[in-house]
Amino acid sequence: MTSSATILHADLDSFYASVEQRDDPRLRGRPVIVGGGVVLAASYEAKAFGVRTATSVRAARDRCPQAIVVPPRMAAYTEASRAVFEVFDDTTPIVEPLSIDEAFLDVGGLHRIAGTPVTIAARLRRDVLERVGLPITVGVARTKFLAKVASRVAKPDGLLAVAPAEELTFLHGLPVEVLWGVGAVTSAKLHQRGIRTVGQVARLGEAALVSMLGQGSGRHLHALAHNRDPRPVVTGRRRASMGAQRALGRGPHTVEFLEAALAGLVERVTRRMRSAQRPGRTVVLRLRFADYTRATRSSTMAKATSQTQAVLDTARALLAAASPLVAERGLTLIGVSVGNLDRTGDIQPELPFDALPRDALDAAVDAVRRRFGTTSLQRGTLLGTDTGLVMPMLPD
Repeated sequence: MTSSATILHADLDSFYASVEQRDDPRLRGRPVIVGGGVVLAASYEAKAFGVRTATSVRAARDRCPQAIVVPPRMAAYTEASRAVFEVFDDTTPIVEPLSIDEAFLDVGGLHRIAGTPVTIAARLRRDVLERVGLPITVGVARTKFLAKVASRVAKPDGLLAVAPAEELTFLHGLPVEVLWGVGAVTSAKLHQRGIRTVGQVARLGEAALVSMLGQGSGRHLHALAHNRDPRPVVTGRRRASMGAQRALGRGPHTVEFLEAALAGLVERVTRRMRSAQRPGRTVVLRLRFADYTRATRSSTMAKATSQTQAVLDTARALLAAASPLVAERGLTLIGVSVGNLDRTGDIQPELPFDALPRDALDAAVDAVRRRFGTTSLQRGTLLGTDTGLVMPMLPD
């Protein structure tokens, strides 16, 4: 870990909603919800009424009747993200993207030519606002973990630098939920024992945390509570997995509808895998239910592949195995990802339609779609169905 606070965590504020407010002056200063059946993003004016992402728009309107609901414009968000990352790249060559609206930046070697990290962070915020028209919050700290915590505390539209001498004073007063890995289950375990702040976690000691949470979680939280995070800012890292998900609403949903939704997601994922020439072996199915609980199922195939049908067959088997839970709880979100990605792959050459072995069909379909558009060919099961939104994302 560095001895000075030179890591920046830059995070756009309510990204989708901010783009809408930027592009439509009538929305500025007003509660804005981006979504259709489900809230994809909410402006801070809407969040003040308790509106949260992943809830239904109907429930959000109940909380905030004056909210303005706008449909998502994914192309606009992708364009805005690219413009923001151009600012990041102009700031420092060491940028580690986390998502389309946030990244870590290392500015440790720029003191002589660009000023202190705080000066650079302030300039970054100004440049994003002037060049892209969006507010962005930046945290500055000695570690990636604490920089991200600082940006979270500074939101919205803020800048917070944590000096090395003040790290533990700042960190120990915060709730345990700021620690990476503390979700609802871990938080409840800690709260049951009267542990509510990071400082209380730090005073417990590693052995006590391990006995309470298990070796992995216990050691992890003990390190973070003392701000021990040796990870550097890394550039050029490739994805460990590729995935897509779709919010479904509360339903009920027919088996045919779920099958079509799953097929659409698998097509998106495998098309990206083929484009990046990265086949994978492990298929993961993620489900969210109407009672807000979640379930994950996975299966590893015999060999790495990017074939749509092979991945779809595996995903369908996972969904069938989870059907009792789906019937009992109702499904509101379904997601598919493929992990254990290879560096190079089984990508088939483009072939004419008069001779297509099964393993070359995907390559031929991709070739047609590249030439005539992604909607030029469609699976029969998806005809006449809403395949959901294609979320903007970082390059693979």
